Amino acid sequence: MTRLQRDRRTWLTYAQLGCYGWFLYGFGPSLTLLRDEQGFSRTVAGLHGTALATGALCSALIVARLAVRYGRVPLIWAGLTILCVGLVILTAFTPLAATLTGAFLCSFGGSFVVTCSATVLSAVHGEGGPAAITEANAVAAGVGAVAPLAVGAAVVLGSWRSALLVLLPVIALLAVVGRGTPSLRDRGVRATGVPPGRLSRRYWVSWVVVTAGIAVEFCLALWSADMLRQRTDLSRAAASASVTALVAGMFIGRAAGGWLALRHPVDRLLYAALALNAVGFAVFWGSTSGPVAVTGLLLCGLGVALYFPLGLARSIAASDGRPDHASARVGIGAALASGAGPFALGALADAYGIHTAMLIVPALLVVAALGIRLGPVIRITPSARISGPAPASGSAD
Repeated sequence: MTRLQRDRRTWLTYAQLGCYGWFLYGFGPSLTLLRDEQGFSRTVAGLHGTALATGALCSALIVARLAVRYGRVPLIWAGLTILCVGLVILTAFTPLAATLTGAFLCSFGGSFVVTCSATVLSAVHGEGGPAAITEANAVAAGVGAVAPLAVGAAVVLGSWRSALLVLLPVIALLAVVGRGTPSLRDRGVRATGVPPGRLSRRYWVSWVVVTAGIAVEFCLALWSADMLRQRTDLSRAAASASVTALVAGMFIGRAAGGWLALRHPVDRLLYAALALNAVGFAVFWGSTSGPVAVTGLLLCGLGVALYFPLGLARSIAASDGRPDHASARVGIGAALASGAGPFALGALADAYGIHTAMLIVPALLVVAALGIRLGPVIRITPSARISGPAPASGSAD
């Protein structure tokens, strides 16, 4: 059985990803409050999801080349810096153009963190890469689970914005604490270039699976608070805070998933996650009781938990030694999913109501299940470890 040996680099990478998790899972309930504050329609509010997607897409188009030229670790720090700038713009200004710009920058920088964290952890841990990536996302979900609660508390205290701005001093503290952490170059790990040729069919099947899963995650994260407000007797603050159930489920699922990924095939775990998500969604969608609906949301989180980390690890393993390229393409899929899914759901909600629009979720679950069925089982082996020739220029970190 593969064992993880978590060193200072591993824990720092977990913490860096956790910072983006705080923003990402705090943004959904904040968006509902921003919509109330500014009088946006759901369709206009959904444009913020599109801004997130556009930022992620722009990041994904350039991250592989930048990782080879400048190194993955410096790119993570650059991404966190851009995230801070985006947070200031998002919270300091109220015009729609400003809030969309802030959302774009937060996603643009955060996507550097997500993509490079995965390849760093795969590089460091080899066969344990899927488990390490899942653990890192468990940390992000665990941190993110507190964010909706913080947003709800901030509403009571006066402003939801303070719940997001707390990230600025936290990131500054990480920059100080992280100084002196051994580089990847010191460990003999080097970034690979982007070799010519196309990624295999096996890779693109994995891409479809993870993209559909990301769309489910974002649809639930951005619109579940609205659904709870419309269908149950929960107050505005309580509905926003209840999104914590989704993220808490993701934390639990990923914490357990890291252990399970060392013992069971990836595809088997993904099938189980889809089934659990389907059961949780049926409870969430069918109930008008606040506590019951929140319980369904918790079950959804348990299922959603494994889509991204295991789907990403699956795609990296299917990349034929091109991990940076593969991870960047998953980033493009994440951008499309996080933008198109929530925006379509918001537009449908304006036309038919949030309850009917939420049926996008089970449709996406079917797509993911078909993708796993059509693709071969992928086992993570030592050959999936990220290695290769040193880049022609720049840092190898």
